Amino acid sequence: MRISKSFETKTKVARRTAQSVGLLAFALACASLMAGSPATANTNQNIAGTQRVYGAIPPDQIEHLSTADRIKSVAASGSMMAIWATLEHGERVECVDCIPFIEPLLYDPNPRTREIAAWWLRRRVFGVFGKGEVYERTIQTLANDPDPVRRAYAANALGEFLAAPGIDACAVALGRDPDPNVRAAAAAALGRLNDDGNGAMAKALEVDVDPRVKLAVLKAAGRINAFKGVAQVVKVTSDADARVRRAAAELLGAMRAREGVDSLIALAKDPDANVRNAACHALGALHDPKARPVLEEVANNDPDGLVRDQARIALRRL
Repeated sequence: MRISKSFETKTKVARRTAQSVGLLAFALACASLMAGSPATANTNQNIAGTQRVYGAIPPDQIEHLSTADRIKSVAASGSMMAIWATLEHGERVECVDCIPFIEPLLYDPNPRTREIAAWWLRRRVFGVFGKGEVYERTIQTLANDPDPVRRAYAANALGEFLAAPGIDACAVALGRDPDPNVRAAAAAALGRLNDDGNGAMAKALEVDVDPRVKLAVLKAAGRINAFKGVAQVVKVTSDADARVRRAAAELLGAMRAREGVDSLIALAKDPDANVRNAACHALGALHDPKARPVLEEVANNDPDGLVRDQARIALRRL
């Protein structure tokens, strides 16, 4: 029995359509599991505007905004993925009633949940930045809460809010908070805010004895456009902690700080191979001929192959 080509073509099309429908159903099922609720489109949403701009797009292919009820629901009991997706789709949803549900997420153990909560809150026109509202309460938490974990999370939130009043609050915490984790969080927040806290970061490098704080300051300083504490960075190249010395070398290279050449030359002979490697890389970035003798010595005699290679690369950059 002969089967026509037309019949074969229709059969192949039907088979492919069935496969596509099966894949779509699987994708929707996965989305439902991740979101914590059935993955159904909001058919009540007005999609006419989108279709008017982009043409005859099928309704199931149009992004739908999160509803206020959905935002409240996932904030109260949803997973991190559900919270993230819902708040991202609710970026432009003005829901003052949702704010009390989102504010506690600033103190969630999951850093990504805290980040998306601050991201959503900072986009609110009302209910966040007024007197006695979320932002002011966050500043007060950083200053006065007895729990150091909540103070650290408050510092994280102030960094994500990207508002100027958080600079002074984080600068004070960096200089005065008794918990090193809070001071480190305050330093990271200042980096996010692109501000050195009127010299608070440079001062922390001078007086803070905890390596966690120094590392946070050095990392954050690399994000600040006008960081002026080069002298303090040079000083911590002799820190007892190898991680701090390495971070200081990396920062001096990134800042192209010629004031640090002598210290970097000394670090090229550091007992720690990672520190020597960072110092050689930084010396190459500075292009200072003064570094040639030590780089040649390291390139020929260092016991670590990676450090030797880094020194050879640095020599080519002088």
